[in-house]
Amino acid sequence: MYKIIFTGPVGAGKTTAIAAISDTPPIKTDVAASDMTKTRKKTTTVALDYGVMALESGEKIHLYGTPGQERFNFMWDILRSGGIGLILLLDSTRPDPFKDMCFFLERFRSFIEETGIAIGVTQMDLDSRFCIDDYYRQLKKLNLNPPIFSVDARVKQDVSLLIQSLMYSLEPSLKTE
Repeated sequence: MYKIIFTGPVGAGKTTAIAAISDTPPIKTDVAASDMTKTRKKTTTVALDYGVMALESGEKIHLYGTPGQERFNFMWDILRSGGIGLILLLDSTRPDPFKDMCFFLERFRSFIEETGIAIGVTQMDLDSRFCIDDYYRQLKKLNLNPPIFSVDARVKQDVSLLIQSLMYSLEPSLKTE
C-alpha cells in the first residue's frame, strides 16, 4: 500500500487537489469555519481528506489530506504514520507564504528526512509578488532541493505532476511516460 500525505496551510488546496486526482469520490471532513479561517473560506477540514488513485499496475495510492489549522495538528502525526512521502501545498496569496513553507518543513522535518517531499505553490496567477525561483532561493537557504512547481489544485495533470515528482524522488529508477 502506498500512502501520500498532503499538507499545508488553510486554503492551499489540499481538499481540492485530492478531489482532482482521486479515482473515487473523496471522503471529506469539512465543517463550517468558525474562527479566523472563515475570512478565507466557508468550510475547513477538521480531521482528514481521503482519496484513492489507481495505478496501471493495479496498485493503489492512498491520498490523505491533513487539516491546515494548527489546532488540529494532532491529526498530522496520525495521518503521516505509514506514509511514503509528503506533498506540501502553499498558497501564494497568503501574507507570508515563505513563513508557511518554513513552518511546515520544520513541523514535518523528520518525516521528510525519512521519506521525501514535493512542493506545489497554488494561486500564483492571483499574486505576482513571488515567482517559483523565489521559493527555490528560500529552499536553498534551508539546504533543501525538493521538486517545486506552480500548480492549480483543481487540475488533475498538475496534481499528477506533484505525485510523479515525489515518486521519482523516492525511486529515481521509475520510468515516466
